[in-house]
Amino acid sequence: MPDLLLELRSEEIPARMQRKAAGDLRKLVTNALVEAGLTYEAAREYWTPRRLTLDIRGLTPRSADLREEIKGPSTKAPEQAIQGFLRKAGLDDISGAHVHSDPKKGDFYVAHISKPGRAAEDIVTDVMPGIIRGFPWPKSMRWGKASARPGSMRWVRPLQSIICTFGPETEEPMIIPFEVDGITASNITYGHRFHAPDAIKVRRFDDYVTSLERAHVVLDGERRKQIILADAENLAFAAGLELVEDEGLLEEVSGLVEWPVTLTGEFEEAYLEIPDEVIRLTIKTNQKCFVLRKPEGGLSNRFVLVANIEASDGGVEIARGNAKVVRARLSDALYFWTTDQKDLPDVGQLQASADKFGLDLSKPLDQRMARLDHLGVTFHAKLGTQGERVQRIAKLAAELAPVVGAEPALATRAALLAKADLTTEIVGEFPELQGAMGRTYATLQGEHPSVALAAEEHYKPQGPSDSVPTDPMAIAVALADKLDTLVGFWAIDEKPTGSKDPYALRRAALGVIRIVVENGVNLGLSSLAGSALTGVGQKKGEISHASVLADLLSFFHDRLKVYLKDQGARHDLIDAVITPEADDLLQIVRRVEALGAFLDTEDGRNLLAGARRAANILAAEEKKGTTIAPVVSEALFEGEAEKTLFKYVNQVADAAAQAIEKQDYSAAMSELATLREPVDSFFEDVLVNAEDTAVRANRLALVALIRAATSTVADFSRING
Repeated sequence: MPDLLLELRSEEIPARMQRKAAGDLRKLVTNALVEAGLTYEAAREYWTPRRLTLDIRGLTPRSADLREEIKGPSTKAPEQAIQGFLRKAGLDDISGAHVHSDPKKGDFYVAHISKPGRAAEDIVTDVMPGIIRGFPWPKSMRWGKASARPGSMRWVRPLQSIICTFGPETEEPMIIPFEVDGITASNITYGHRFHAPDAIKVRRFDDYVTSLERAHVVLDGERRKQIILADAENLAFAAGLELVEDEGLLEEVSGLVEWPVTLTGEFEEAYLEIPDEVIRLTIKTNQKCFVLRKPEGGLSNRFVLVANIEASDGGVEIARGNAKVVRARLSDALYFWTTDQKDLPDVGQLQASADKFGLDLSKPLDQRMARLDHLGVTFHAKLGTQGERVQRIAKLAAELAPVVGAEPALATRAALLAKADLTTEIVGEFPELQGAMGRTYATLQGEHPSVALAAEEHYKPQGPSDSVPTDPMAIAVALADKLDTLVGFWAIDEKPTGSKDPYALRRAALGVIRIVVENGVNLGLSSLAGSALTGVGQKKGEISHASVLADLLSFFHDRLKVYLKDQGARHDLIDAVITPEADDLLQIVRRVEALGAFLDTEDGRNLLAGARRAANILAAEEKKGTTIAPVVSEALFEGEAEKTLFKYVNQVADAAAQAIEKQDYSAAMSELATLREPVDSFFEDVLVNAEDTAVRANRLALVALIRAATSTVADFSRING
């Protein structure tokens, strides 16, 4: 089978776009080839700062011949219908169709369409220009003389050359010379722009990789990461230090270089007075460098940088230049750090805000919170200032504290200081340190460790891979913060729509779900959201509390479904458990888990069949208006199966309900399991639709008891099986 090699080489591609762009290229090309009737054995994408590459192995050389039958109208159909059929079938005249006969429908037209297969190179020639022209870059540009023409091609940076070769390993591959905006695909590429700027002629993927390596280009992004990490660790080890690993920085740096050369630089030890996190972020943000730490703890004044060139002086000047910039930025950071420890120049104007929040103006962080309120910093035009929002969060955190095992007074203090670092100098310069600096400054002024921790962790989780807070104080403030955000934006009707979510409300809701579920917290969302809404409502004016709360709870249910599906839960089990009024997220999760385990047993599967049969019978009879007795009469029983079912079904329903009240869902399922045999016997031995109307109504009432008993756990009619 032939292989296809594709390279799109351009000016610098931003590091943050490379991995996704390479994946998009693979998806777009392989989808187009498959849609055109080709198959392939494997496809892998590669990327560097200057090229996207796709290696497709085992591509079929030709698409298969196709034979298709298109059924048309009756031979007696009006002319308009026949003309429509001809257009659909691509026929010029009805004589090109065949006549088939059907015993019931009579004679009708059928078009037999044969489509010969196409050569893979022709298909590639057809699909590639459109893929390149319509490539989904987040940002793109036009360039050169062609940019003046309407509809000229856009690319992330000027596209410089295209490689496209195709053929089996045993033969010389062909060039597929499609053309895009004056650039014709060839077998020519170029290596490192400084070390090997001359043209390179390639045949297929293996010699392409080897040629690029000789030309100082490491094609595989993962291999570049491994080279950088190994070299950085070796440099650290040689200096008696340890590398502070940073996966995000490693990914970014590997996207900045085609030929990684790892070097070390240093700065004055006086800057080590700055907190480690500030030093690390300063060096990472400004110079994309890694920091090193001492084996005994604490950062070193050495750092690791990655160059894209092997300098003749061994990188001395490159390291010196980087160190110069690092020193300048650390000097700024040191100024911000020391300034944040001093009294604010306007501290005398902050007493009113300090009194409002119960703050101690002798403490730097308290001063910062007082200033946040004093300045009237807006949170949202319709939701008031940051100070007003902090008041709401503190009130809600105190209400949440007993539920999550926190001290209400400390939870209030934690909430009051959680946003205080927003006005610090360091957070103003490095917004990424919001929360982390709050914790640092809270610790410096002697706050309770849990209060300091909450300042940092109340923002968590900030994504699906982020951890959730586990300290009760941090849990209380994190939940209060997120619930206030959600309730507030729901109250002003600023909800997510489609793919738009400018206030990250989906993330906030998922954060609440993860905090509650992963910490095992039973929480009545409706009550808490109602408390939060009362605070917002006083600010907002007229609010329909009931409609806001119902809609918000529905939103939580949708997010919970997404969360549970990501955890591997079956969608039908989720639908079977969630009811519109269910507001304890942990209970929902536990019930889904218990129901899934129950249905994996033979008793569970058999009871499901019986419960579904009961639900179907009742649905059909209710639709027909059949009379169902309001209560079951034992006097109308005609056999043991009815008596046995009636005996068990009431006691099982009560026992299951009591188990659910205690949140013992496994016990509830065990109770339901005892119904399996009576339900099976009932449906095997008893004719529900008896001729006697009174007996039938009584038996339908008994079937209704089966539905009622199982519904204490879940709506079994929603479960597939």
